[in-house]
Amino acid sequence: MSARKGPLAGLRIIELAGLGPAPFGAMLLGDMGADVIRIDRTSGGGGIGVKAKFDVLARNRKTVRLDLKHPDGKQALMQMLEQADGLIEGFRPGVLERLGFGPEELLKCNPRLVIGRMTGWGQDGPLAQTAGHDINYIALAGALYSIGEKNGPPVPPLNLVGDFGGGGLMLAFGMVCAMMEAKGSGQGQVVDAAMVDGAALLTAGVHGMLAQGMFQEKRGETILNGGAPFYAVYECSDGEHITIGSLEPQFFAELMARLDVDEETFGNRNDPRQWPDQRAMLEAVFKTRTRDEWTEILEDTDVCFAPVLRMTEAPSHPHNKSRGVFVDVDGSVQPAPAPRFSRTPAGDCTPSMAPGTHTDDVLTGYGFSSEDIQRLHEAGAIAGPREAK
Repeated sequence: MSARKGPLAGLRIIELAGLGPAPFGAMLLGDMGADVIRIDRTSGGGGIGVKAKFDVLARNRKTVRLDLKHPDGKQALMQMLEQADGLIEGFRPGVLERLGFGPEELLKCNPRLVIGRMTGWGQDGPLAQTAGHDINYIALAGALYSIGEKNGPPVPPLNLVGDFGGGGLMLAFGMVCAMMEAKGSGQGQVVDAAMVDGAALLTAGVHGMLAQGMFQEKRGETILNGGAPFYAVYECSDGEHITIGSLEPQFFAELMARLDVDEETFGNRNDPRQWPDQRAMLEAVFKTRTRDEWTEILEDTDVCFAPVLRMTEAPSHPHNKSRGVFVDVDGSVQPAPAPRFSRTPAGDCTPSMAPGTHTDDVLTGYGFSSEDIQRLHEAGAIAGPREAK
């Protein structure tokens, strides 16, 4: 197996292929140098139609096709898990057990194994066996309610809060915590990563404000969700948008000066009753120029400003280009690994490959002989590459 670079280099992670949050968590670990092996099915199904080269969440790992319903396929996976530091799975609670890989059995074979279990509702609780998606988890966590325009319904923030922030990111964090602990204790454990838990955790700071009476559960009317005129999104003359985040007094004063707006005329910014009129005042000002014109005027100031860029525009912004926020991986532009490390930086990203591309190579690295591999192929327990349709 080729050595990877990054702070997690040397760790071996097995990932049972899935969708969304679990692959994102595995990607984060792979980005940081862990040797992540994705176990794909030998049969079709399970994907969402994305060609391998564009499956960004599957970057930085190798892929093996195993039939986990075949006795030899099961045994092959168990042999790999005996040498691994971690396992990632995203099934409903109980599925892993029915496949014959319950935590109890796994920890008997490898006492130091960390088992990351990614679900929406968690491994227990009344909803544990119920289907759901990001929008449902963030709704139940209280994270969705306050997002949206005044007098309108809640608006899902893509699937960033549940699937990725509250899901895959928390899974990766939990795995690293448990694997660090296992280095000292020699004992593995289960990491129960639930999107409803993670989405709730992301609202921790807002809960503090809520308890102090600094935040009201109203859409489009509070200081952080578009109600405050000095922390809002504005339309420009060309129909594009900009963001203003002048929360602190000194930044707000800079905004007033740059816009040539008299602070006395603007009124008391700390009085929510004046916010609608103040917002209307700023809306009129910002509609006098295009987004790019406002960018030229405000971007290099302490106003706390940024243009609203499309995802296709973001990679070309000078700041993002300077820092290398985005990378081109085999013709697919995508976010670069983050965060950054001064001494053990992540290596270059490797593109996702067709399922089964590395079957023989990986098994060889896990101690399987060429005769073992040939026998597994002949039995139908493993398979080589299959291009995603």
